[in-house]
Amino acid sequence: QDKAALISEIRRRFEAEYLPGKSDKYDSRDVERLQQDDKWVENYLFWRHDVVDDTLKMIDESFQWRKEYTVNDLTESVLPKWLFENGSLYLHGYDKEGYKLFWFRVKHHIRDPKQQLEKKKLVAFWLEHYAKRDHGKPLTVVFDMAETGISHIDLDFVRFIVNCFTDYYPNFLTKIVIFEMPWIMNAAFKIVKGWLGPDAISMLKFTNKSDVQEYISGEYLPPHMGGTDSFKYSYPPLVDDDFQTPLCENGPITSEDEHESKEEIDADTKETGELNEEQNLNQKKMNSIEQISKSEETDKTEIKPKNAKKALTTFKGPLLHISPAEELYFGSKETGEKKCLIVLTNVTKNVVAFKVRTTAPEKYRVKPSNSSCEPGTSLDIIVSLHGGFAASLQDRFLIMAAEMDQSSGAGVPELTQFWKEVPRTKVMEHRLRCHVVESSKPSSLTLKENTFNIPAKTNEDLHIQVIMYAFLTRLLQINKRLQEQIDRCLWFQQLSVVLSLLSVTVVAFCFYL
Repeated sequence: QDKAALISEIRRRFEAEYLPGKSDKYDSRDVERLQQDDKWVENYLFWRHDVVDDTLKMIDESFQWRKEYTVNDLTESVLPKWLFENGSLYLHGYDKEGYKLFWFRVKHHIRDPKQQLEKKKLVAFWLEHYAKRDHGKPLTVVFDMAETGISHIDLDFVRFIVNCFTDYYPNFLTKIVIFEMPWIMNAAFKIVKGWLGPDAISMLKFTNKSDVQEYISGEYLPPHMGGTDSFKYSYPPLVDDDFQTPLCENGPITSEDEHESKEEIDADTKETGELNEEQNLNQKKMNSIEQISKSEETDKTEIKPKNAKKALTTFKGPLLHISPAEELYFGSKETGEKKCLIVLTNVTKNVVAFKVRTTAPEKYRVKPSNSSCEPGTSLDIIVSLHGGFAASLQDRFLIMAAEMDQSSGAGVPELTQFWKEVPRTKVMEHRLRCHVVESSKPSSLTLKENTFNIPAKTNEDLHIQVIMYAFLTRLLQINKRLQEQIDRCLWFQQLSVVLSLLSVTVVAFCFYL
């Protein structure tokens, strides 16, 4: 009740004391949000210790800053592409408390007054991007200062980042992790401490390779920081933290795709019925084919929908085995391949909830995208392109999984509540890339549009086609093993050359002595 009274007072006084004389200095969208978003006002109050006058002053300053930097209108298309390609600022991973990491790779930042405004807008873009997506959940800032020197020192830019958290984004900072700060910057960071103020100084965590994992686990640290994260920043698209929920069988379907969706479902149902009879006649032949390719031993006996891709590799996670392990294969516009298959296998003794997200939600339909998998069972996920869209190499998929209690239900309301409450540390994540198979290249990972869809085909014809598919699959596996052996031989060859040169150098040096 006290908090509600303070929120009401903030709104009343802001409208009476600040709005009349400064309405042109505020974005109307921010003013409207102030009147509607209790959590936002509450964060301002918390950041100013519930002192109303200080809170109003902070709101006034932050609103003017948001209007000056056009924060509400900052998008990828507005900012220069080179800013994103530079890789000095991005969101990726989580700390041990489950807070998102906001990385500042200082070695990629060069002080340049001409570019300062655009770089500051990039900071605002990332903070606003995350604030809207995760409803203001706090961040942990990481200053990665490895391999930095005098040319990278930019106190004005550092001060801007600090001010964003102290003055413009209330209750948005948990800590600042500073990794391997060079001794030459000690004096500079004494100044930074003065900007933070006494309350925020405790948030500074100076670390090196030996103790950074007190705050961030190794799975989200790059190798140069002593971690195992293989993530490498690239653009486009935005980094993988931009995953969103795709269209699914129980989700929204746009009007332009509704008719197409119904036709696909009807066709799949009819086709499955026709193929069930054909499958019974060819069961013995299919068994012999399964022995040819080990990758097909895990396939279910039920018929997969047309165009679905056979999984060849498996990622073995602690909760789920996911196949394929790395890439989903789609055809180009010429081949017409529009569907891929993901197989999830629950390897735990409890129900595992999962959901699938993608960087291109407007392009893909996923069935199912949010469900659960019973212990010891496998479940198929159909990923399909819809409309006139084509797959892109920049598209990514994220599979999130978490173990549920036996007492928990598996319905939609239960799953929704479960994902709201489950700790980030208990969520398994696995990412998949998209691979586009060109029409001129035969692929062992795709089933052609008419492979199982020509009723005039005889059983012998079908058998030959399936044998060819299995043969190509086996051939691809052998080719992959040969490539690995060649790579190893080349490595040993290079090592031998280096050792030989080293030996010659040592002998020459001995003769010289």
